Amino acid sequence: MDQVLNQENALLLTTVRKFLEEEILPYEDEVDKTGEVNPELGKQIEKRAKEIGLFAANLPTEVGGGGLDYRSMMVLEREYGKTSHALHSWIARPTEILLACDEEQRQEFLYPCVRGEKRELFALTEPGAGSDVMGMKSNAVKDGDDWVLNGSKHFISGPCMPDFAIVFAVTGEDKTKRGIRKRITAFLVNRGEKGFDIKEGTKCVSYRGYKTFALNFDDVRLSKRTVLGKEGEGLKLSGKWLGMGRIWVGASCCGKAERMISLASEWAADRKQFGQPIGKFQGIGFRLADMAVGLRAADLMVNDAVDKAENKIMKDEDAAMVKLFCSEMVNKVADDTVQIFGGMGLMEEMPIQRLWRDSRLERIWDGTSEIQRHIIARSILRPLGA
Repeated sequence: MDQVLNQENALLLTTVRKFLEEEILPYEDEVDKTGEVNPELGKQIEKRAKEIGLFAANLPTEVGGGGLDYRSMMVLEREYGKTSHALHSWIARPTEILLACDEEQRQEFLYPCVRGEKRELFALTEPGAGSDVMGMKSNAVKDGDDWVLNGSKHFISGPCMPDFAIVFAVTGEDKTKRGIRKRITAFLVNRGEKGFDIKEGTKCVSYRGYKTFALNFDDVRLSKRTVLGKEGEGLKLSGKWLGMGRIWVGASCCGKAERMISLASEWAADRKQFGQPIGKFQGIGFRLADMAVGLRAADLMVNDAVDKAENKIMKDEDAAMVKLFCSEMVNKVADDTVQIFGGMGLMEEMPIQRLWRDSRLERIWDGTSEIQRHIIARSILRPLGA
């Protein structure tokens, strides 16, 4: 990473690289081939992460977290991006919207997540409402002091079976300047609640070993204390998490691109055809140059967004631009890397095919490229009254 780091973040970078080399990289091939992370291995990663202060590093110290600022988290997420998501996800970064918990909820949900005693899922996406959040069908109806939740969620991802889910559901409608708008509320729902069924979902070719879950709610009765934040503020809460989440996707894409560029460069320097290294041919050398330019631009965009986030001036379109550019950049790098390796790039014995498969997901989760373009276009047109 060709960036200027302060002394603390330089030490953090050294620490996380050593951790990944010892605890993650040796197991990548095994996890990709089996499609599973052995729970004992996951617990080992979790334990070691706690010992060196990486576990829950994203949350403030007052709730027991590591208290890292956005710039430090950028260093972490960029390095994590070089490795297996299924493995590094055991280094928990609890969902930051749990900070909206009141004290009673913190005792039951937040603090156990910080200590590694519980795991949560962020349950927003539905079979018929992925990018279209307002198409959400899951709903909760007031019944006395309780809420009765019905609906389903899918593509809800996590490293292992969770202890509870942060579930978003429609709790009514509001009149706005743009017409009737669904009121969406976040609920904290424990696994094991009557009517709450959760099971592993379909397998994904990207990030093998990182699980997806399908959630179904059939007349799940919830007390009013399970509402996270205030009724109707679910999207506001989710937006805070999704914004920085998109920045972290961008940072991880940069890390993944750097790893592939390194592999492609070494191959281009060592592989000889027609009496010279293939990197000396413009068809290869120019690809490497374009890959390096794309990565540099992506890193600068991530840095700019982090600066804005730290100064509390980051907007939705800033995060959208980072997510869009970085995810499409890493896909171009992945495709070029396969091309540079030729047939060897698609062989299971090489890591290239896995990095290529993993890169493809980045343009989809946390909002597709099309959604990011919509957010950006809206930010341009709305001030003009369109």
